Amino acid sequence: MPMPKWWGHVNKRVFNPRAISNGKWPVLTHVGRKSGKSYRTPLDAYPVDGGYLFVPVYGSGADWVRNVLASGRARLEINGETMELDNPRLIGESEAFQHLPDAARPPRLMRITRFLRMDLAAS
Repeated sequence: MPMPKWWGHVNKRVFNPRAISNGKWPVLTHVGRKSGKSYRTPLDAYPVDGGYLFVPVYGSGADWVRNVLASGRARLEINGETMELDNPRLIGESEAFQHLPDAARPPRLMRITRFLRMDLAAS
């Protein structure tokens, strides 16, 4: 099963701000589907042909995933470089595992079967 929701709330308020401030994690900037507010979420981002792949450890129903799917775009910052992403879509485990390194694959016990893939936006 994906990580428990209560841990996500702790992570969002305690650990995410620290991860963002230290600048070592890729940060996805997205807009809230209800609030319209801009959010910054530190995530692992794996390059794939023409875009990036994300592992939603809290499941495909996590707020950041739903926000990105609703808006159709996001901005990704990695090592000081900013990229615009669009065309978000959930993909299955078999497609995701073709692109993810073995070390990035979530343990089977987490039962994560849907992954978020996004394309680099045309300039």
